Amino acid sequence: MQVTIIGSGNVATVLARQLLHKGHVIVQVYSQTLAHATVLAQQVHAAAVDDVAAINKDADIYIIAVADRGIAAIAAALQLQDKLVLHTAGSVTKNVLQHTSNRYGVLYPIQSLRKDMDAATPIPFLVDGNTDAVTDEIELFARTLCPKVARGGDAERVKLHVAAVFACNFVNYMYLQSATYCEKEHIDFSLLQPLIEETANRLRHYHPAEVFTGPAVRGDVGTVQKHVSLLEAYPALQEVYTLISGRIMNK
Repeated sequence: MQVTIIGSGNVATVLARQLLHKGHVIVQVYSQTLAHATVLAQQVHAAAVDDVAAINKDADIYIIAVADRGIAAIAAALQLQDKLVLHTAGSVTKNVLQHTSNRYGVLYPIQSLRKDMDAATPIPFLVDGNTDAVTDEIELFARTLCPKVARGGDAERVKLHVAAVFACNFVNYMYLQSATYCEKEHIDFSLLQPLIEETANRLRHYHPAEVFTGPAVRGDVGTVQKHVSLLEAYPALQEVYTLISGRIMNK
């Protein structure tokens, strides 16, 4: 497929590289900042543009991978008739593209994307289209990038977006609390890295309810109370520890 990438940030960069790696052709890369478009375009052997009017109509697929708040403006500026136009946002309706083309939808990557990430990192997709035929086409396209593809409309996608916040950002917030506590107590946080990785790997085979370990799930009130006492100098951590331990005990 010939693909035009609209955007030059993390999502646009990772998808452009993946598409090139899988044999697709990147025709153009658009960014409001030409220097940013040029950096990505050079990596994927494409032309760089910084004017929406300069986006040509020769590609098969147009992927809008910009910040959520910028999708509507880009969509309003593009007139692509029967070209397939996709956005990548988790919480923006596909209908923001309804006046851009008569074939539109969503290619939502279920992954935390960063420009410097390993190219081998799997990126599952949730896809949706304005018709069943378009959804079929988007799914086939997505499967050229990753075999794990599911279908879901606007309602399902935003719910998955919420679940992703719990599974990624909220979990990372807990890692931050652990790392901060370790730093203040002069403990090597890297000692916990194998524990973090092992817990995550177990979720490949078990439901999260089966993966709990530690004093709270064992009902070891004495150890929990000892931990709470150790956290007296860190009232915010103590509050979180007490709340989560209680929830695990009562789950």
